[in-house]
Amino acid sequence: MTTTTPPVTLDDVRDAAARLKGVAHRTPVLRSRTLDALVGAEVLLKCENFQRVGAFKFRGAYNTASRLTPEQLARGIAAYSSGNHAQAVALAARELGTTAVIVMPEDAPASKRDATAGYGAEIVTYDRYTGDRVAIAEALAAERGLTVIPPYEHPHVIAGQGTAALELLEEAGELDALVTPVGGGGLIAGSATVAKGLHPGIRVVGVEPEAGDDTKRSLQAGRRLSIPVPHTIADGQALHTPGELTFSVNRRLVDGIALVSDDEIRAAMRFAFERLKIVVEPSGATPLAALLSGRVERLPRRVGVIVSGGNIDADRFARLCAGGE
Repeated sequence: MTTTTPPVTLDDVRDAAARLKGVAHRTPVLRSRTLDALVGAEVLLKCENFQRVGAFKFRGAYNTASRLTPEQLARGIAAYSSGNHAQAVALAARELGTTAVIVMPEDAPASKRDATAGYGAEIVTYDRYTGDRVAIAEALAAERGLTVIPPYEHPHVIAGQGTAALELLEEAGELDALVTPVGGGGLIAGSATVAKGLHPGIRVVGVEPEAGDDTKRSLQAGRRLSIPVPHTIADGQALHTPGELTFSVNRRLVDGIALVSDDEIRAAMRFAFERLKIVVEPSGATPLAALLSGRVERLPRRVGVIVSGGNIDADRFARLCAGGE
């Protein structure tokens, strides 16, 4: 009889939480009676838009970077990202006294590029529709002796991201369901590891934009599928295929994927601003959009939501909330 050891365990997430204590923010959990009434459930929002760099990504980046050897730190770090992981690695590198080179798409939001540079990183741009960001980053790493920290394909990254769900469950107690955005799959893989480890009966639901349903299709097929690079306002979820490592976790632990339209994402961003008084970027708003639009089937009584980030500049936020872009 053979057994397969999962790449990330609940103990790995707890270890990451100890490493992040005093470095990452313990972000607030918000409630809204208006939201509860609209959705028909008790909703608890874990607001990672208040995390350092404005998104959950700092958790995984720091957990991974802090484990590098002194020799690796002396040579520096490389990463590839559309924005939030870029900022997270740049800040983690600064915190640890090293340097970072970040490969970013040339159409990444200016606010995310500027913030990444502001943390001291060197930025190398590419065309997301024709270029291979992984190949570019790996070539730079080989040339300069850098260590690559991927945005989701690493056990320490996944474990770090899972600490957001760990904090939510510690504060909220047992939940009937946990809803998170899905891009490459690191956040939901870490979240599902925690949720199922603590409460085996909990439902874990991911949310993708309709144009970027690679994880939903892959879960239905039982194997990783690729789609054309999606065009969606949720730039953090504009991926063409799930990660290999993250998919190995998510195919075991994730119970379903809901899809939302760009218009539903815009409406959720407006709701969060007008009723909750928080700014949420498009990718971070997808779980809220799924709840408000009734996209989550058989919604149970108590639901936790990971609001993954709030990195968006004022002009783009205003355009999107007005129905533009």
